[in-house]
Amino acid sequence: MGVSGTLEYLAEVLSNVKKSKKKKQIATVSIKIRMDCEGCARKVKNALSKVKGAKSVDVDLKQQKATVTGFVEPKKVLKAAQSTGKKCEIWPYVPYSMVAHPYAAGVYDKKAPPNFVRATTDPSVAHLNPVEEQYSLMFSDENPNACNIM
Repeated sequence: MGVSGTLEYLAEVLSNVKKSKKKKQIATVSIKIRMDCEGCARKVKNALSKVKGAKSVDVDLKQQKATVTGFVEPKKVLKAAQSTGKKCEIWPYVPYSMVAHPYAAGVYDKKAPPNFVRATTDPSVAHLNPVEEQYSLMFSDENPNACNIM
């Protein structure tokens, strides 16, 4: 067995090695779902806990929110939530402090839970432009020279 035999042997060993499957990551999927009573919340919780890979299901009736944690995919969780016959969508809200202009059209939502606004991808709404950022930092409480300016 020479060099060529050794190379063939190594090639055969390496080709027989099973390729490991990529493990799913633990994910948290939040859904806005219309619930009116405890019975609705129980129905939603039962439907979502049957999703393959779901480890825990939390239902918040006051915020109209269901959260599924585990090895789940958002599309499957949404499909299971829709099977209850309730109006639902992926949780569309972000904390109020994460949006530069929370009262802009398309962001402010009267039906949003307290201290939340709708998420947006519009850069003019989501982020401050350089001039606005400069003025907001100038009069910020963290600026030690703010008293001198006022």
